Amino acid sequence: MYKYIIRRILIFIPMLLLLSMIVFGLAKSAPGDPFTGRILDPDIDPEVFEQQREALGLNDPLPIQYMNWAKRIAQGDFGESMYYKGRSVASLIVERLPNTLYLGLFALSITLIVAIPIGIYSARNPYSLLDYSATTFGFFGLAVPNFFFGLIAIYFFAIKLGWFPSQGTITGTEVTGIKEFFDRIHHMVLPGITLGLAGTASYMRYMRSEVLDVLGSDYIRTAKAKGMSERNVLYKHTLRNAIIPIITLMGFEFGALLSGAIITEQVFSYPGLGTLFINSITNRDYPVIMAITLLLGITILIGNLLADIFYSIVDPRIRYD
Repeated sequence: MYKYIIRRILIFIPMLLLLSMIVFGLAKSAPGDPFTGRILDPDIDPEVFEQQREALGLNDPLPIQYMNWAKRIAQGDFGESMYYKGRSVASLIVERLPNTLYLGLFALSITLIVAIPIGIYSARNPYSLLDYSATTFGFFGLAVPNFFFGLIAIYFFAIKLGWFPSQGTITGTEVTGIKEFFDRIHHMVLPGITLGLAGTASYMRYMRSEVLDVLGSDYIRTAKAKGMSERNVLYKHTLRNAIIPIITLMGFEFGALLSGAIITEQVFSYPGLGTLFINSITNRDYPVIMAITLLLGITILIGNLLADIFYSIVDPRIRYD
C-alpha cells in the first residue's frame, strides 16, 4: 500500500509537468494581453505599453517564457497580477480560496446527505412513489444547467420570497461570532444547492444502481437465508460494496465542484476563485488565470490519489502491489 502511494506521488511529477505545459499553452494561445483591448488609455503613448511588455518578458520566445514561469512556480512564486497592480497572485488566491472551499464543502455535504439516503431507499423500494420522484429529480438535475437553476433560485427564493440573500458571503462586517457563522451558512444555501444540483442527481442514480446490483448478489441472499437482520445486511455487506463507485466519483467531485464554482459564483456574485477567474479572463490577467487553472488540476490529481487510498479502507480485499 505504502509503495503504491509513493509511486503515485512520484507519478505526480511528470503529470504536473504536462499539466503546466497545457495550462501555459492554452493561456498563451488566447489573443491579446493585458495591454490590449478595452483597458488601454488612448492618451498614453503606445510605446509605454511596449516597454511594459518587454519588462514583463511578454516579447520573449514562448519556450523562454514557459521556463521562467515554471521556475517561479517550482519555488512557490506565482508572480504578480498584471491587472491588480501591486498584488501578488498568491495573495489574491489566498484571499478568495477560503470562500470557494467553504462553498465546495457545503455543496458536497448537501450532495452526500441528500443523495445517498434517497439512493438507498430507492433501491430498497424500487418503483415506489419516492423512487419515481427521485428518478424525475435526477433527470431534472442532470438536464438543467447550473447557471439557469441559479437564476431561477434567485428569482423565487431571494426576490419573491426573500428567504435567502442573492449575493455575497456575509451581511456586514458588524456580524461576528456565532452569528457570523450562521450568516455565512445562510448566504451559502442558494449557491451551494445550485453547485451541488448535478452532483446530487448523479450520486442518487449511481447509489440506486449499485445498491440494486449488490442486493441481487448471491452472498446477500445467503446472508439473509442465515437469518441476518436487514440492518446488518445493509450496512455490513451492501453499502461497503456499493459505496466503492461513489468513492471513485468523489475523487473527481471536489475538483469538479471547484471548477463548477466558476459559473455559480459569478451568478451569485460570490467573492471566490470563480469570480476572480472570470475577472482575470476578462482583463487578460494571465498569471492569475494560469495559477487558478493549475490549482484546479492539482486538486483533481490529489482527489484521485485519495480515492485510491479510500478504496483499501472501504474494501480490505483491494490491495496494491
